[in-house]
Amino acid sequence: MSKKILLSGIKPTGRPHIGNYFGAMKQWLEFQTVGQYDCHFMIADYHALNFIQNSDEMRRNSLELIIDYLAIGIDPKRSVLFKQSDVSAHTELAWIFDTITTMPYLMRAHAFKDAEAKDKEISAGTFNYPILMAADILLYNTDTVPVGQDQKQHIEYARDTAQKFNNTFGETFKLPEALIIKEVAIIPGTDGQKMSKSHGNTIPLFSSRDEIVKAVMSIVTDSSGDIPMNVYNIHKLFRSETEMKTLYDNNKGKYKILKEALIEDLDLFIKPLRERREEIAKDTDTIKKILDDGANKARSIADKKLSEIKTAIGVI
Repeated sequence: MSKKILLSGIKPTGRPHIGNYFGAMKQWLEFQTVGQYDCHFMIADYHALNFIQNSDEMRRNSLELIIDYLAIGIDPKRSVLFKQSDVSAHTELAWIFDTITTMPYLMRAHAFKDAEAKDKEISAGTFNYPILMAADILLYNTDTVPVGQDQKQHIEYARDTAQKFNNTFGETFKLPEALIIKEVAIIPGTDGQKMSKSHGNTIPLFSSRDEIVKAVMSIVTDSSGDIPMNVYNIHKLFRSETEMKTLYDNNKGKYKILKEALIEDLDLFIKPLRERREEIAKDTDTIKKILDDGANKARSIADKKLSEIKTAIGVI
């Protein structure tokens, strides 16, 4: 019985944080290990172009992100690691999908609505990104896309687009399913909001000891209670429920002690990742070869699918 195809990716828009790890990357490792899926993990650099328009920064961030993938344990022998921009079929298929997609449909996308509500000038790339994302997913005959509850709409757009294409040109795409990991809650940041680079409330995944101390000491606390909930909600990622109860019951109201305990637990978790990352980063030739090999594997799949699509629409 053939494995299901799983695809996911991250935009290279800056350093990953522990929210990225516990919200997505940790699950990637489990998917890779369990052997149930053919895993494809993408560096979504064309999506990042909506945010980063500096060539040096884009190159640096993309290289840093592949090192991050390797440092957490993503294995290029067991998963396909590639840059979106190395596979031209992504943007070519996005244009094909554009021709069967209406503007009112795209205006229902969360990113468009958010930008419109903030009265921001909206680029065509931001408006159109759900279609590029649909192309990302559908090119690989993807069965499963792991997402958070707040990202479910991305998969709905891919399914709608696949169904519309199938209805117009004939059966070509399977309909992907969202895999929502229900036990993964939204990871809070240092201010209690969802941890996000855009909020500036992150704890970087590969932090130095000094960065960990600075981030933890900046966590917003409410002096009215015995338990600093913003500290607790991050801390419970690293300790069992029993250990947490004992620690916090024994130190009610002692916010400094609890923050210091979180610092130690964070450093214990991050230090081996940081050291592994530093070692991997030294071997740029191997990193480049991994990206080249991943691009070749991804292209072979995507180009075959694109040929099928072009036959369906009548351009070949």
